[in-house]
Amino acid sequence: MIDSSDLSAQSDYSASGVAATAPRRRVLVIDDSALVREAAKLALDTFDGWQVLTAASGEEGLALAATEQLDAILLDLVMPGMDGIAVAEHLRAIPSTRSLPIVLLTATDQAEDHERFQRAQVVGVIAKPFDIAHLSHQLAELLGRSL
Repeated sequence: MIDSSDLSAQSDYSASGVAATAPRRRVLVIDDSALVREAAKLALDTFDGWQVLTAASGEEGLALAATEQLDAILLDLVMPGMDGIAVAEHLRAIPSTRSLPIVLLTATDQAEDHERFQRAQVVGVIAKPFDIAHLSHQLAELLGRSL
């Protein structure tokens, strides 16, 4: 399911106290589990103000990534059909998404997977199940941002 219903901007206050509208950071969560997509949306939107779009498959995620302005992608490693590595490789082959930061979500983190992660040029891995209270911090750390 693609969720792009919240296209609003968040307000920040400048030093003068005047509200300024800043674009919200946008992340696409690609995971075949509706529970994981909803938990990530809750964690990132509610706790940290990200605008979260979701896709239930690699194919759906690729279509959405090609049409949306995104700041990052959270991508499930193990999905039916196209797995996370295949999705990441496709994203790297498209000029508009080539440099988009990709963070893998995985319940399996085996040593032999790390070479595949490097080839897919992911910026990091977050273990599932993740703690919703810490997901935004983990993502920010992997993206090189501070909260």
